[in-house]
Amino acid sequence: MKNFGSSAWIVAGCIMLGSVGIPLQSAQAATYRLAVEPAYPPDQAAEVYKPLLDYLDRSTGQHFELVVARDYHAYWRDLVAAKPVDFAFEEAHFVSFRMRFQGFTPVARTAEPTIYALIAQADYDGQDIRALIAKPVACMSAPSLGFALLAEMYDDNPLAQPVVRSEAASWRDAVQMVFAGETDGAMVPAHLAEEFYNLPTLARSAPLPGRAFSAAATVPPEVVQSVAKALESMHEDEALYDVLAELGASKFQAATATEYEGQDKILAGFHGYSKAAKAASTPAPNPAPAQ
Repeated sequence: MKNFGSSAWIVAGCIMLGSVGIPLQSAQAATYRLAVEPAYPPDQAAEVYKPLLDYLDRSTGQHFELVVARDYHAYWRDLVAAKPVDFAFEEAHFVSFRMRFQGFTPVARTAEPTIYALIAQADYDGQDIRALIAKPVACMSAPSLGFALLAEMYDDNPLAQPVVRSEAASWRDAVQMVFAGETDGAMVPAHLAEEFYNLPTLARSAPLPGRAFSAAATVPPEVVQSVAKALESMHEDEALYDVLAELGASKFQAATATEYEGQDKILAGFHGYSKAAKAASTPAPNPAPAQ
């Protein structure tokens, strides 16, 4: 009987794996961490994003792991501290922050721009935002984009602002707080406000570039390209229609850095921004000369 060497057994084993349909490239798949905003409680976020992660796994041959903070306070803390992630899916102000201070590059964005709407109970129909001064308004916590844009709608005078109730667990939860009579209004994404046409919209924010995926400089270019291609083809997969609908998007399209430049200024008034800006502008120390 002929004695096979170990290398021959390895080759034979690979041939057998290929013959039963197990992709050989799966052995080289890397795991990439995808950070998403805490617009849902962590358990719900895992459920909402699972079809998307599965799709990216299939389409790119890599593995994607969801990273979700418990709330926006924790998310902002991790972002300022540059907690390592490979990809992020965020609103324009966070995309711009990562670009400016952490070297991320936009990959693909929702085709629709981001707009937030200030909605109110039915008896506010026909009134403007002044009607909600000193009234409770639901929102997600700072520095979510909704919170930041709500602040921009009102004067700096603290006596001419609503009472922001920022304990909403999700944007839909903010709407439910209005229905439950807990608040008189809510600041939510416009696509969500449109679902509740019986609640009048008192104001809409100016449009901003849509939510975008961005990639860290450490991600290989070929992986970034494969993710971009997968996202831009995502709307062709009927199984992912519900995911896109939940995100308020019809499809993804290519994103450019120019679209997001300067949007991080929305965060300038929040604690931690100046620290990040100072750290980014401080030159690295010169290495000690070789002995």
